[in-house]
Amino acid sequence: MAIEYGPPEKEKAILVGLVTASRRKREELESLEELNLLATTAGANVVARRVQVRPSPDPAYYIGRGLVDELKDQLAELEANCVIFDDQLYPVQQRNLEEAFEAKVIDRPVLILDIFAAGARTSAARLQVELAQLEYTLPRLTGAWVHFSRQYGGIGSKGPGETQLEIDRRQVRMRIAHLKKQLQKLGVQRQTQRKARSNFFKIVLVGYTNAGKSTLFNVLTRAEIETADKLFTTLDPTTRIMSSGYPCRVVFSDTVGFIRKLPHQLVESFKSTLEEVVEADLLLHVADCSDPKVQEHVEQTRQVLAEIGAEQVPYLMIYNKLDANPGFLPPSADGTRGFAISALEKSGLAALRAEIIARSERRRAV
Repeated sequence: MAIEYGPPEKEKAILVGLVTASRRKREELESLEELNLLATTAGANVVARRVQVRPSPDPAYYIGRGLVDELKDQLAELEANCVIFDDQLYPVQQRNLEEAFEAKVIDRPVLILDIFAAGARTSAARLQVELAQLEYTLPRLTGAWVHFSRQYGGIGSKGPGETQLEIDRRQVRMRIAHLKKQLQKLGVQRQTQRKARSNFFKIVLVGYTNAGKSTLFNVLTRAEIETADKLFTTLDPTTRIMSSGYPCRVVFSDTVGFIRKLPHQLVESFKSTLEEVVEADLLLHVADCSDPKVQEHVEQTRQVLAEIGAEQVPYLMIYNKLDANPGFLPPSADGTRGFAISALEKSGLAALRAEIIARSERRRAV
């Protein structure tokens, strides 16, 4: 039976998480809450959530066969047409689940990639997202062209004798190679731009998605980049050069927000963009102090920074959204002073600006 893939705004989704021996239930429930935000950002209407506890994922279905049957009935009952899993599925698991549900089955990496694809504005961002999507798709082409998997016969079959699947793989690999060349060229351009700014004091805003980085960036630079209460509003890095009020020229850069279980392919494809982070003189690590999981989000961001080689870059902890949590007191970690601010209400910024000025003066004196 053919699977109908309706438009995103009409998708009614059921979220599925798995608690295993290596993952506590509380952690999975928090991750599922984030998955709900991702699904909503992508345009889905989440109608149910299911969590299963088992020692390890099922090799064939990821979840147990009993839950597979229950979900099939629930899909029909709720008139849902999509099941979203909180972890990456193996190709065979996704194929088996789609056959069992007769509905669309996607995993967390695909959902994140879809959001990035919808939010990419510049040519560089579109190239990076497409590369990540293709690198994710390539190992999953097996079985995607079952009806073409035999050799063609008759007229037109003479020659190398490739199957359609092999042709597909070759075309995808060629496209991946092309995208990497294009991104390499853009990387050289960015490197040239960074060299031109080598004498500037480079500040990069990083943090968990939806922490308010772009709002703070707008306040610090008087820019007008898009802000919204949703995940991944900023994909394309934005840079502003400031001189007024500072002892030297200061370059502020806003970056894409991080998130738990960020697809490896996405981190790889965005590495040229994230080089801004690695080469910064100072990171402003922005966190949402009104979020009960703020410290976990801080740790998640630190993990991504370590993954891209930026764990040694000096940073300031900025606890934003003080307007939503007025009594918050910033903790001191690793001897690093924390700043509690509200970028929305432009409060608590004087001490932060003073610290930035002091650090830029030390940079100028070197």
